[in-house]
Amino acid sequence: MSTPTRSVPFQGATLSEVVKELTEEVRELYTADEVPWVIGYSGGKDSTAVLQLVWLALKDLPVEQRTKPVHVISTDTLVENPVVAAWVSQSLETMRQAAKEQELPIEPHRLTPKVEDTFWVNLIGRGYPAPRPKFRWCTERMKIRPSNSFIKRVVRRHGEAILVLGIRKAESQARARAMAKHEKGRVRDRLSPNGNLPNSLVYSPVEEWTNDEVWMFLMQQSNPWGHKNKDLLTMYQGASSDSECPLVVDNTTPSCGDSRFGCWTCTLVDQDKSMSAMIANDGQKKWMRPLLALRNELDDVSKEEGTRDFRRMNGRVQLFNDRVIRGPYTQSAREAWLKKLLKAQAHVRKNAPADMRNIELITMEELHEIRRLWVFDKHEVEDSLPAIYEDATGEVFPGLPLDEQLVIRADEIELLREVCEGDDIHFTMVRDLLAVERKYRTKTRRKGLFESLEDAIEKGFYENAEDALEFARRKEELRNDGTLTEAEDDEPQTLPLDEKMNDASA
Repeated sequence: MSTPTRSVPFQGATLSEVVKELTEEVRELYTADEVPWVIGYSGGKDSTAVLQLVWLALKDLPVEQRTKPVHVISTDTLVENPVVAAWVSQSLETMRQAAKEQELPIEPHRLTPKVEDTFWVNLIGRGYPAPRPKFRWCTERMKIRPSNSFIKRVVRRHGEAILVLGIRKAESQARARAMAKHEKGRVRDRLSPNGNLPNSLVYSPVEEWTNDEVWMFLMQQSNPWGHKNKDLLTMYQGASSDSECPLVVDNTTPSCGDSRFGCWTCTLVDQDKSMSAMIANDGQKKWMRPLLALRNELDDVSKEEGTRDFRRMNGRVQLFNDRVIRGPYTQSAREAWLKKLLKAQAHVRKNAPADMRNIELITMEELHEIRRLWVFDKHEVEDSLPAIYEDATGEVFPGLPLDEQLVIRADEIELLREVCEGDDIHFTMVRDLLAVERKYRTKTRRKGLFESLEDAIEKGFYENAEDALEFARRKEELRNDGTLTEAEDDEPQTLPLDEKMNDASA
């Protein structure tokens, strides 16, 4: 949907008239009840415009009427574009100080996903492949859960919450349809029900504005908490391929509203246009090149066959159009991703401007969780993470030693590799069996031992990927013929008795 344009901004009304009308509406809604407000703030133009309107409205209220809290929440996925993340972080701190000085009940909150939900813990730790439209595992974990958890806590405490959002109908046809649908259930004129969060209503004060009207407001109305909107405009300009961001447009002029900031690791789009433009438009942002290179490598589907296991996470082999559906990243691929990420971080810390040199592309908490997943969940008992960290950074990994009962020494691992004579599937199966044995060795109750041993053996059932493909094809044929019983179909490495006999005689 193209951005609508109007010959006269705000349908003929002046900016001051529009702002006056909206701030009066905000004050009326704010003082109507005791329901707390939650403003979604991304640091972008739309959420900034909404927060400014609310801020201006509350400033004109007597102090005694500023009774209920206004929570400003900003979700940091920990893989946001570093320039934008720094902007938002600085803005929240400036906002906090200004609200205190101006005696406003505005409380900023920086939300982050739980460590088990972060991008790198899932990709490098668990081996999830880079997100795709049909396997979009990132958005729910990294963005939706942190904000929804916060809103639910507010609702539990107060019984209800009003969400103030910078959503606009001009953003897309899908957004316009969704907003029109929720308008039918509106209460108090401007509050729409939220279908995903019970006991919460949505207020969208700039829903009818165009991109250019948002920018007109931001450029002509000074930021009330002191974070310069011209710097925001400059950031959008730097993220546009033509380095332009016009405020007065005709039907042929693009708007700054087309710039999209998001996760620098995002593989749900064909390319990261905003980061590419930043690097191209500003020589001082060349330090981000390793990030863009790593993102593009994650997006390269041609390399997936060599980096992803032929088995799914549960050890099964599945077919689609007579081809194996690839599973998680292999151990070597995950170790390679970690090394590249840590080297990119080291490069940034060395070459970025002074205010960006403490950047964390991956947190120490995430590294500890990845190490735990590798050793305890994936039975990679050689515990390779500390050595990778030291090789990539030149520093000793600050983690504590793991339980010696669960870690196999490097010389023992090398001996096992020699015995397996290059057979990686055999090697990982024996290693998994050793890890299971060590895990249960000191337990008084060994419930689950046989199931764990069985899982390890089933995963190492195949000679190689070709053998797994052939086995899956035969099983598919038997399933289609009705030869495979339901019980046998539930077992990943099961064939009917006559098939097993044929295998044995062969």
